[in-house]
Amino acid sequence: MSDQTEKQARNQLAEAYRRVVDLGLTELSSGNLSVRFGNGMLISPAGADGDNICQESIVYVNASGDWDKSLNPSSEWQLHAGIYRNDVNTTAIVHTHSDNCVAVSCHCHSLPPFHYLVGLFGGDDVPCVPYSTFGSETLAQDVSHALIDRYACLMANHGMTARGPSMPIAMMFAHRLEILCRQYLLAQQLGEPNHLSAEDMDAFRDKISKISYGR
Repeated sequence: MSDQTEKQARNQLAEAYRRVVDLGLTELSSGNLSVRFGNGMLISPAGADGDNICQESIVYVNASGDWDKSLNPSSEWQLHAGIYRNDVNTTAIVHTHSDNCVAVSCHCHSLPPFHYLVGLFGGDDVPCVPYSTFGSETLAQDVSHALIDRYACLMANHGMTARGPSMPIAMMFAHRLEILCRQYLLAQQLGEPNHLSAEDMDAFRDKISKISYGR
């Protein structure tokens, strides 16, 4: 790809990072974003935040896991690489420590089908992978496996990760999951909310397959 194309991709990734900050999905240097590029990926650097992110600081990591050693990719680069390996249609990934996703993830269970929009993520729940140390290969394997048939997952005592065929869609899934986790926590104030049945969720997915909804 041309240098200009890479420059555009880097600028778009930096803009997406700032947008995620503006949405309140990440604070300080607690999140990371990437896009598939060439045979590898472009990923936000270690220590990135909304103020210091720029196209020059973004790191290219190749398919072998190598990068320019004058730069440091996010500590979660293995997580991103694993997701890209598992799904060729994924071109963008968003990982955040957004407040409500973290709160639900600390209970170490999936987000249940308390609302039909849970079905947007590809199943009847949003799974929560077990806790592992950040940046570890175990965490990368667990998240990439969970996202084979889901567009997002929770990460126990940590946060969430979303993927998509484009950065706007990956960001939408990250934002949508934060909203649903907030609503779930509100509903739990009256006790565990009603869970929709598998038939209800199938009917929802059948409905949205015929119209453009929730995207």
